[in-house]
Amino acid sequence: MADLLGFVLSGLVSGALYALLATGLVLSYSASGLFNFAHGATAYLCALAFHELHSGFGWPAVPTALLLVCVIAPGLGWGLDRLMFRKLAKVGETAQIVATIGLLVALPALGLWIVELLERAGAPVKPAENQFGLPGVGPSPAESWQLMDGVGVDSDQLITWVTTAVVAAGLWLLLRHTPLGLRLRAVVDNRSLVELRGMSADRLSSVAWMLSSALAGLAGVLATPLLGLSAHDFTLFLFVSATAAVLGRFASIPLAFAGGLALGVLQNLVAGYASFADDITGFRTAVPFLILFAGLLLMARRQRTAGTAAVDAPPLDHLNGASWQRRWGPWAVAALLLGVAFYTVTTPFWSGILAQGLAISLVFLSFTVVTGLGAMVSLAQATFVTGAALVAGLLMSQGWPFLGAALVGTCAAALLGAVVALPALRLGGRSLALATLALAFLADQVLFQTGWLRNGDTGWEIPRPILGPIDLGDDRALGVALLVLVTAVVAALSALRNSPTGRAMLAVRSAPAAAMASGVSVVRTKLLLFTLSAGLAGFGGVMYASYNTRITATDFTAMTGLVWLAVVVAAGVRRPQYAVVAGLVFALVPHLMADYVTESVHLPVILFGLAGLALANDPDGYAAAVAVRRFRRRASSSPDPPLPEVLSGQLPGAAPPDPLSGAAAPGPRLGAPPRTPYRASRSSSNAGRASFSGARGTARPAPTAQQPNNDRGAGRSPEAPQAFGKGRGGEKTALVLHDLHAGYDGAPVLHGVDLALRAGEILALLGPNGAGKTTTCRVAAGLLAPRTGQVHAAGRDVTRQSPVHRSREGILLAPEGRGIFPALTIDENLALHLPNRTDRDAVYERFPALAARRTVGAGSLSCGEQQLLALAPLLQRPPKVLIADEPSLGLAPRVVDEVFRLLTELRDAGTALLLVEEKAAEILGVADRVAYLAQGRISWCGPRAEVEADRLTEAYLGIATHTSATRTEVSGP
Repeated sequence: MADLLGFVLSGLVSGALYALLATGLVLSYSASGLFNFAHGATAYLCALAFHELHSGFGWPAVPTALLLVCVIAPGLGWGLDRLMFRKLAKVGETAQIVATIGLLVALPALGLWIVELLERAGAPVKPAENQFGLPGVGPSPAESWQLMDGVGVDSDQLITWVTTAVVAAGLWLLLRHTPLGLRLRAVVDNRSLVELRGMSADRLSSVAWMLSSALAGLAGVLATPLLGLSAHDFTLFLFVSATAAVLGRFASIPLAFAGGLALGVLQNLVAGYASFADDITGFRTAVPFLILFAGLLLMARRQRTAGTAAVDAPPLDHLNGASWQRRWGPWAVAALLLGVAFYTVTTPFWSGILAQGLAISLVFLSFTVVTGLGAMVSLAQATFVTGAALVAGLLMSQGWPFLGAALVGTCAAALLGAVVALPALRLGGRSLALATLALAFLADQVLFQTGWLRNGDTGWEIPRPILGPIDLGDDRALGVALLVLVTAVVAALSALRNSPTGRAMLAVRSAPAAAMASGVSVVRTKLLLFTLSAGLAGFGGVMYASYNTRITATDFTAMTGLVWLAVVVAAGVRRPQYAVVAGLVFALVPHLMADYVTESVHLPVILFGLAGLALANDPDGYAAAVAVRRFRRRASSSPDPPLPEVLSGQLPGAAPPDPLSGAAAPGPRLGAPPRTPYRASRSSSNAGRASFSGARGTARPAPTAQQPNNDRGAGRSPEAPQAFGKGRGGEKTALVLHDLHAGYDGAPVLHGVDLALRAGEILALLGPNGAGKTTTCRVAAGLLAPRTGQVHAAGRDVTRQSPVHRSREGILLAPEGRGIFPALTIDENLALHLPNRTDRDAVYERFPALAARRTVGAGSLSCGEQQLLALAPLLQRPPKVLIADEPSLGLAPRVVDEVFRLLTELRDAGTALLLVEEKAAEILGVADRVAYLAQGRISWCGPRAEVEADRLTEAYLGIATHTSATRTEVSGP
């Protein structure tokens, strides 16, 4: 019994630290969508600072700890969020993972470098790295109390328990009983909707990162007596705590906290009672990684993938269709010059360094396969390298020739890759990265500890081969041989990318469901990617070990693989030639730094880490960014039309479309016949005039050959936006969209949209799928910045304002779907809009069905109830402008009538409503004015009474039902 109690109490110490780190991981991930691999590095940095300030400079322990936990660590989190994490939230998941891995590499090296500089300056610092038995916050040496025979507690353990309990209670109170906590949980649930409701998601994300960093700093300070100062141990500690975050599904802080405590106790119980594992070296320390791997597999959710595109979409290939000389000529010349340099200008030392770079390039090319082609982040590449090299060394010790041993080692790595690929069939993104990392740690601590495989600490010799008359013992000969091998692999991977198999891999990367529907086996493709990548990494590992002439089980650990991935992705993982650049940089930079900059071993590590951080600005890598920027500069200075004009079907020399009428100006267009003008709906006295029933309220003559239309595109006068400021009768307009051009990633969607919305009216925006209705809503709400054009609210230009500021100005967007927070209760959803309890009571009085279920999660409501919940607070505090995107989507007819009735109440309260709908019949019953949007242009706008069947037909089908020769064009704002 005493043994059991002792194991539980000591396990609760490490469990408390796991709980703190896991809670910080969940907080930061929930607020930003980023899994912070550098969370443990933040803890190490705070532990290092505490040791130096307390032990070196003699600062008091408690004030120093409070300064680090309450000021320095939150400040670090705030700074990283402002400089890096906000940008990373907008890039692909591969760049997110690698950038935080770069931070994991850079932060410990930065701390040690600062200590090194202080030591050179004569500051009283203490030795830092790999120091153990250090004093903590409590008395030094720690005081001990005996609870019973064989069970004791010391002051450091007691401080850890009490502090963790206080922090847990404080977090619970913050998140459950404060407005800030409610907003933080809302950001977790739906970040974009938080912005639309007038709350800054960036600021809330900064608060979450500050709290997360404070928790990491607290864990680091408390762990100093337990872990000492070892960056490797702190990183392992982080990945163990990630198991607790997985148990909380990266969303539940209470579950993550409880999981951390349970994990610490379980780890101690296994160490004390798992006698069956005595013969399995490393099993006890590998238990958390077994739990992590199993938890990821068991808790992975099957999500719908049909109809979705890859988040990590590949960039435009600006060399697509270019000649061989343009695409590969510079690389062929560079390879030839490098081969000549081995026997002309390089010294034996630099020849060896270049050969080393080419050898590691073979390993780096494996990342191009699994991550570049497959968009799967594998953190187990170092495992394949070590496994293949150990097997080859074992066989060569038995008399096997080099080529045969290398072939068997490569096959062993490929087989190991197929085993690692099994979770890839179910997982993706960060879950797959964590699963492969867990398997890499298991291999380090269990598989590579097997005596017959590792051969003790000496490892195996792998002598350089002699191929006929060529002795690769010479670094120059080895460098040329490796250059030939690297060139062959690059050519093979390029051919693979352009082959049917490569296209199948790209299809699986972009849209697995669509690839499966096209007859591509997703399972077989993923297995092939992992197996091919592992085999290539294994072969590179054998060649790299041959360069070193020896391999041990600790040469390439799982942590080494993290650094490799950061270096490759920072250079550019989508093209094999960039992996070669990364290998040469990886080999050359440390020696160049040592010879010409500094002898410190930490500065090159910092630079490699910063290369990963640069992915926040260039997610495709620095090598790829150079080529893309050069292409953009050429395109901007070229007389040829840029890509967006070609995509929009506008030929060079053609006049831009008329942004008021929506009709194309005279001139050739691609892929579309000339539009037939609408029939005039006015009396014969206006036969020569176009009806203008829009915001201006007066008719505008149609342009003729004698009177050219100067109100087009850039030809508008600067006073044009103000002309839209008044509607019929002189009333002020609430919202004006003027000459809007907008699109996504260079593909245009809107081509000069003009709309004016008055207070107390409903303007229905109709059009078929793909016309640009949702894009118009996003531009009006501030979610999408227009390329050109202006947005005015109550006479003020708000074009550059964010969604937060527009919401605070009274411009609200009810997005397509349901504008609610599903994970929050009904009352919490209302509290975000109506902080005053009296206002919420008024809503409950109006909607008794909501009152009866106020503590129920909003996600459990029916679709109709969710839509009523989204509109209910607006009735209590009507906005100036409401933009509703498909408010009737997915609702029963009875609920649709109720929703439209509530919208008319908002109109009667003075709100200006822009309703986007595809169901013309329903919306025409409540609209005051109607606008038709087709192919990104307003084709007609006018009162509801003037809507005609031919206009509806042309708006939705693109054809006219009347062919009268007397038709004239109708212009609307």
